[in-house]
Amino acid sequence: MKHGRRRSGKKKPDLMPASSHSKTKNNWRHTRATAMSASGAIAYPSCLQTDNLPAVAEHNRRLPNGRYPALVLNADFTPLSYVPLSLWSWQDSVRAVYRDVVTVLSYYDIAVRSPSESMALPSVIVLKKYVGRVHDRTPCFTRRNLFLRDSFACQYCCQTLPAHELTYDHVNPRAAGGGTHWQNVVTACSKCNLRKGSHLLSQVPDMDLKAPPHKPTWRELQQKARAFPPKDIHDHWVDFV
Repeated sequence: MKHGRRRSGKKKPDLMPASSHSKTKNNWRHTRATAMSASGAIAYPSCLQTDNLPAVAEHNRRLPNGRYPALVLNADFTPLSYVPLSLWSWQDSVRAVYRDVVTVLSYYDIAVRSPSESMALPSVIVLKKYVGRVHDRTPCFTRRNLFLRDSFACQYCCQTLPAHELTYDHVNPRAAGGGTHWQNVVTACSKCNLRKGSHLLSQVPDMDLKAPPHKPTWRELQQKARAFPPKDIHDHWVDFV
């Protein structure tokens, strides 16, 4: 007689088959754009950068994750944000369409397929429910946000230049204990930056600040970003950016 393990009287629960959806909660993972935070403020959506435009995908190839993003518009047909530009991945935009929370305004010339149906990838979508914007937060200190605050102009000679030709300068030099923060850093061209070096402004003749550096608000950066849209944008987005 074989001795096996004693079985308990408790019945094991039925196990769900493993799938890509078993790790996903019931609520829509992308609803961070329209959900209320614990404090009552509406959170901003996750966004992608516009460094790479969608490329033409070959048939029967898996679509790259970072390609074919959709421009997300609020219910008033303006982008959810300009800094950075509000873009959703093609996976999230497809989920939004099936959740019936967005309306598609335009499509890419490529589709995703399942055994039962085919769907063209959205390039511009608009939310069906208006999402309020939060403008009381302090923007992150980044090069692009700094250049936006200063309108891509050198704060010493007032020359407007492309971003790749601009640098930033510490008004109070780091050698003298100056920190890297909004109130001590300004946009500068290479020529003015080299001329000032590690000196104080009072030590450099005929060199003055256009305006004292300040900590900008999101509202200020969003308004300025509308005058400086990203260079690498899709044709479908031009009418809305």
